[in-house]
Amino acid sequence: MKKISAKNTLIGMVLIPAMFSGAALALEPSIDRYDQDRTVKKPAGYGVDDRGVVARNTTGLCWHTGYWTPAMAIPECEPDLVKKPEVVAEAPAPAPKAPQKVTFSADALFDFDSAKLKHGGHGIESLNDFANAVQGINYDRINVEGHADRIGSDSYNLKLSYQRAESVKAHLVSRGIDPSRIVATGKGEADPVTGNSCHGLGSGQALKDCLAPDRRVDIEVIGTK
Repeated sequence: MKKISAKNTLIGMVLIPAMFSGAALALEPSIDRYDQDRTVKKPAGYGVDDRGVVARNTTGLCWHTGYWTPAMAIPECEPDLVKKPEVVAEAPAPAPKAPQKVTFSADALFDFDSAKLKHGGHGIESLNDFANAVQGINYDRINVEGHADRIGSDSYNLKLSYQRAESVKAHLVSRGIDPSRIVATGKGEADPVTGNSCHGLGSGQALKDCLAPDRRVDIEVIGTK
C-alpha cells in the first residue's frame, strides 16, 4: 500500500473545503439590487439592468415592458412625451397714456382780456399734470388751440386767442416738451361751444359769464403710438 505523506494530507484538507465553498457560491441565487435596496425606485414600464439603469437596444432606444404606456414616459427616454412645465410670461407693463384732448378754461389760466398765464392756481396745476403725462410717450405733435368769446372785434379776438396759445406752448416747453413738436394756433371766436344759448343777455357780466366756455385753450396729442 502507498503511503500518504503528512504533507499531501494537509494540502487535501485545505483544497477540499475550498472546492465545496466555490460550489456553494456558484449555486447561490443572484439577488436583485432592488431586493437589496428598497430605496431605489424602478422606472415603471422600462426594463433595467442589474445596476438600475434603463436598458437600451443597439440603436440606443429604451426597452419598454409589455405594460408600458405613454403616461409612463421618462425624460431620458421620451423627452417629447414628457409634459414640460408651462412658462407663464410676465404681462408687459402697460404703456403710459396721455389724454388725447384736454380743454383748459381760459379764465383758469388767464385774467380776462390777458394772454399772460396766472401764477399758481388750479389751471396751472392741471397744465403741469398734462405736461407730466406726455413725458415718456411717443407721439407726432401737440396742437394747442386758443379760443375767444364773441365779445370784441374778430381781429382782436383772433390775436388774443393766438397769444394765449403761444403762452401755453411756452409753458409746456418750460416743462420739458420739445418745442418743435408743439403747434400753436389761434381760432378767435370762430368755434364757440355755447351756440345761441347766451343770446339776449345784453353786454354785461351775465353775458361774460355765459360765454366763459368759449374762452378756452384746447390741447390735443396727435399720433400717439
